[in-house]
Amino acid sequence: MRCSLGYDLMNIMKSNKPFIGVLLIQIMYAGRSLFAKAVISKGMNPYVFVAYRQAFATLSLAPFAYFFESNKSASLSLNLLCKIFFVSLCGITLSLNLDSLSMNYTSATFAVAITNIVPAVTFIMAVFLRMESISIKKRHGLAKIVGTVISLLGALAFVFLKGPPIYSVSHEENSVPSSTECYSKGDWLKGSLAAISSNIAWSLWIIMQGPIVEEYPALLRLTTLQTFFSSIQSAIWAVAAERNLSSWKLGWDVNLLSIVYCGLVSTGITYWLRIWIIEKKGPVFLAVFTPLALVITAFSSAILWKETLHWGSACGAVLLICGLYGFLWAKHEEGTAEKNDEGKAEKIEQKSDTIVENA
Repeated sequence: MRCSLGYDLMNIMKSNKPFIGVLLIQIMYAGRSLFAKAVISKGMNPYVFVAYRQAFATLSLAPFAYFFESNKSASLSLNLLCKIFFVSLCGITLSLNLDSLSMNYTSATFAVAITNIVPAVTFIMAVFLRMESISIKKRHGLAKIVGTVISLLGALAFVFLKGPPIYSVSHEENSVPSSTECYSKGDWLKGSLAAISSNIAWSLWIIMQGPIVEEYPALLRLTTLQTFFSSIQSAIWAVAAERNLSSWKLGWDVNLLSIVYCGLVSTGITYWLRIWIIEKKGPVFLAVFTPLALVITAFSSAILWKETLHWGSACGAVLLICGLYGFLWAKHEEGTAEKNDEGKAEKIEQKSDTIVENA
C-alpha cells in the first residue's frame, strides 16, 4: 500500500515538474526580496550588492555547468555570444540594478507587488511577436485575456487600495521601513518608476530566452554565461556609481548571508529553472506565476519586518490568485484543444492515405 502510494506520488511529481519548478522559483524569489530589502535598508549600496551576488552566482554555477554539460554539444558562435551578452545586459543587469535601486525607496512587499505587471507585459510582448496565440472567439482565448487583466488589477489593488489594517503592529524596534508613509512622495514615485522599468526589462528577458535556447540548448552553460556577463556589467555599473572602497567590504554578517543566498539560490538556481521552464512551457507560463511571490512576501514581511497588512491589499491578493488560475485554466483548455485538433488531423490524413491505397 505504501509502495503504491509512493509510486503514485512520484508519478504526480514527474508529470507536474514545471508547476513544482515555478512554485519553487516564487518561494526563492520572495526570500530574495526580503534579504535584499534588509541589507539595502541597513546601508549597503544596491549596485555593489548586485555585483557581488552575480559574481557569486557565476562561481557557484560554473562547476556544475562544466561537469554536467561538458559532453553536451552546443556550438557558440560570435554572433550568439553577442546575443547572450545583450540579453544579459537588458534582462539581468538592467533589471536587477533597477530593482535593487527601488528597494531604497519602497517596501519589500511593494517591490514584489509591482512584479505582477510581468505576466501582462510578457503576454502582450508574446502576442505581438507571435510567440503566443490568442483567439477571442474561443472561450480559452477570452479567459487568457480576462485572467491577465484580473491579475493586473489585483496587483494595482494591492499597491494602491490600502483600506483599514487587518491588525496593528509596533514598528519601534523595526529597522526596515514598513509602509508607504515612511517614504516621501518623491522617493516613492522614484522607486515605483525604477521597479516598473525593472520589470519591463525582465519581461523582455523572458521573451528573449526562447530563441536563444533553440540556438544554445545547454541550459546550465547558458545560465552561467548570462550570470558571468551580468557580473562584469554589474561590477562596471557599481564602480561607476560607488567610488568608496569601504562600501565593498564584507563581514560575517547578514550582508554576506544575503549575497550568498541571492547569488546561489535566487540567481543561480532560479535562472536555470526559469530557462528550463521556458523551454518546456513557454515564457507566458513562467510569467503568469509571478503573483505567488507577492502573497509569500507580504506574509513574510508582516512576520519579519512587521509590515502592516491591509484589507485592500488582501482583496488584491485574492484577485491575483483568481486571475492566475483563470489563465492556467485557459492554457489547459488551449492545450487540450490543440491535442484534439492534432488527433483529428491525423485521422483525416490516415483516411486519405487509406483511400489512396485502395484506389
